Formats: sequence, C-alpha cells, structure tokens
Amino acid sequence: MQAISPEIIYRGNNAWGKSLPQIAKLTKSPLILGRSVNTDNLRNKIFIDLKNQNLNVYSANLKFDCCFEDISRVKQIISNNNNDSVIAAGGGKVLDAGKYIADCLDIPCITVPLSASTCAGWTALSNIYTKNGQFIKDVVLGSCPKILVYDHKFIQKAPSRTLASGIADALAKWYESSVTSSTINDGLVQQAIQISRVLRDQLLLDGEKAFKGEYENNNPAWKNTIEACGLTAGLVGGIGGEKCRTAAAHAIHNAITQIIAPNKFLHGEIVGVGLLLQLRLEKMKNNNKLADQSIKQMLVLMKALNLPTTIAQLGINVFENNNLEKIADFTCRDKSEIHFLPFEIDKQDIVEVIENFEQQIIKI
Repeated sequence: MQAISPEIIYRGNNAWGKSLPQIAKLTKSPLILGRSVNTDNLRNKIFIDLKNQNLNVYSANLKFDCCFEDISRVKQIISNNNNDSVIAAGGGKVLDAGKYIADCLDIPCITVPLSASTCAGWTALSNIYTKNGQFIKDVVLGSCPKILVYDHKFIQKAPSRTLASGIADALAKWYESSVTSSTINDGLVQQAIQISRVLRDQLLLDGEKAFKGEYENNNPAWKNTIEACGLTAGLVGGIGGEKCRTAAAHAIHNAITQIIAPNKFLHGEIVGVGLLLQLRLEKMKNNNKLADQSIKQMLVLMKALNLPTTIAQLGINVFENNNLEKIADFTCRDKSEIHFLPFEIDKQDIVEVIENFEQQIIKI
C-alpha cells in the first residue's frame, strides 16, 4: 500500500473559506488542535467559522512537541468529547500530532498548515519526539489527511524564518532522493526524483526572492515557493515512497535533536546543516565530484535566508560533553536513514566529517 496524497486539496488566498462546505460534510464534531500562542488568532477564526457551519467544535493545544505525553492527553480529550475528526492547524509538530492521533482513533484528519515550514500537512507520516524535542522515531500512517487546506493568507502571517526553514527541508528532497534512489528500477520512484529536481531548481531560483519579497502584488516567487515547500515536497515522498523522503540530512537532524540546545531550532534549520554534512560525506566516501559545487550553491542561498550553516550555529558545541560521539552514535544506529546511502557509513566517518566541518578544516 502507498499513501500518495490527501484526498482533497484546497489552495490559494481563500482556500479556507472554500473548504468549509466540504469540511461540514465530513465532520459534525471536530477538535481543532494547535500549539503556538502566535497562531491563536488564526485558530480562533477557524473555530468561529466552523461554529458558523453549525458544527459542535472543540479545541485543544499541545504543551510540548509531537510527543506521546501530548498524544495520550489529546486522545483522551477526543474520547471524552466524542469528536469525530481532528483539524490540525499549525506547524509541522502540530500537523504530525493531529495525523497520528486521528490515525490511532480511526477518524479523519484535516490539516491546515499555518506556515510553509514543512510538508507535514500532506504526508502519511508522523515524526515522534520526546517532550524535550528529541527525535524518537517516525511512524507510517494508514493514509494521508482527508483534506489539506493550504490557505496563502494564513501562511502570509507566519514569520519569514519558517519559510527559510521550509526551503531547506524541501531542498533536501532532491539531495537525499537522488543519491538513495537513482538506481531503483521503478518508474514512480524515478518520476519522483525528477519532480524533486525541478523542485530544487525552483527553490534555488525563487527562494531568496520569496524570503525577501512582499506577499502583495501576486508575487509569483512567494506563491511558487510556499507551495513547493508545503505541497510539492510532500508529493515527492508520496510518489517515491520511503527512500525519496530521507537519507543522511534527516539522519543527522535526528541525531542533533538528541542534544538539548539552549535555543530551539526549527526542523528545516537543522536539516539544512545536515544537508551540508551529507554532501561532504558524498565527496569523502563516494567521490562525488559535484559535491563541492553543490555546497557552495547551498551556502549562498542559506546565508541569504539567514539559515544556520554549522552545528555551532545551532547552539551546540560538538567538542564538549561527548556531543560529537552522541551525534555519531545516533546517526549510525541500526534503523537510521543514513543506511539508505549507497555506500557504507560508520561512526568514525560521521565523527571525522563533523569534526573537520566544525573546525572549518573543510574549506567551503
């Protein structure tokens, strides 16, 4: 079985309003799931609009990330209220939690991304973390969301930092899938890789314009970029399957989250650093002669987007508290995505590439 896409997608400036009649057909007692106080006003609007559809609406907020403590608590709330759907409105962690809870309870999930930071609104996958933000595992779900509402006016209100994070995460689709899956003799996988290549090119062309530009005047760079991050990136994983989703960049992300940093960074911000390290691994272990050029190209864009480009910029000193060894151990654990790479990687490879990278022995 392969869950490729949401059943229904609404996108554009008035996507939310257009979706309301369809949502009212699907659910009579939805629970709106959110988290951030910064999106309270949007969730209040969603609540009122659903009430005006004569729905019996409830709401709940995550206290932490997409973690088992929050998941158990919200499942109980839904059971107490007899809710018949989950409407997840927020960033990636909220969307993942909503999908996971709906899947566990066998009720429909409607995703309403409030930023372009990830493609979590699209996928049949949830990443589970501890309440402190440490990655535990990803869970494949029975289906993609029933309805995805990608309202541009909602996403306009998100901080520009979330868009930069989404660009880094979406770029990883090409760099990870092209190295893991290029030799797989499956038409859909090959088509997914080509979509991810077009996605990369579009982000390299439009990403900085979107980040620095205005939403007004129908800015095509901004519209194309947010949909690339939130929709096309999800389509790549849907068509291509597991190996078109993640490899070293995400494996290193998952390992870095094991170190509790003083400041919290977004998923794509950490993935971007992992992507630079993946390219160095490709040069070191697979003699990828284009890796240096790819790194230079990535660095130009990442610096324009104010993205971190080293682990140190994520607030972590890899040379203290055995942090380097911890990252290497988690990156290379048995079920890690690092092993999707077409060449062998061991802990010493990770230690060496990060050590050199952080000390800038590797000139970039």
